[in-house]
Amino acid sequence: GILDTAIVDRGRNVLSCSRDGTARLWDCGKSACLGVIADCDSPVNGIAVGTADNSLNLGMPEKAPSEREVGTEGKILLLAREDKKLQGVGLQSRQPVFLFVGSDAFNCCTFLSSTYILAGTQDGNIYQLDVRNTNVPIQVIHRSGAPVLSLLPYRDGFIASQGDGTCFIIQQDLDYVLDLTEADCDPVYKVASWEKQIYTCCRDGIVRRYQLSDL
Repeated sequence: GILDTAIVDRGRNVLSCSRDGTARLWDCGKSACLGVIADCDSPVNGIAVGTADNSLNLGMPEKAPSEREVGTEGKILLLAREDKKLQGVGLQSRQPVFLFVGSDAFNCCTFLSSTYILAGTQDGNIYQLDVRNTNVPIQVIHRSGAPVLSLLPYRDGFIASQGDGTCFIIQQDLDYVLDLTEADCDPVYKVASWEKQIYTCCRDGIVRRYQLSDL
């Protein structure tokens, strides 16, 4: 089963991750797999792709990329793994960049910038890391023990949703938190934004829309 997808640049290439532990790069035009970016010993629950900080060594590819591979240079792929590991891989090189071990299975991950990333775990932790040094987290945010299911950058902070039905906006300095939904036992699986609106999808079968001008 495919657990998550990500788009590279304009979308000629897309990425997928699955229960078999692989992350794959796909060519949309030919409906073909261009290669396995990573092959883990554990299911990969979530992925995110972003532009890497210039100081980060992404490694060199062992062979020249296919001409069908577009926009992978200078990109790093995040893998949120079931075995409690968050991994960074050079998208074009297929080489490992870092490996961080968390408190529980990682469900989701995202980029805040080319330097800072977020990842959420099954036991409710949200880790903020600096990709240049992942030995120690910048901070660990824990609001409840419910699984963190979705993370989305928003303004100077981010939006998170959890398995107990909570969905909230939080600033990076933690000075301000805005709850969109309270705990109601139904998990909020995914959060998306478009223009000035936020959308959430929930186990209760309802997609909810929030107008940012009203918040």
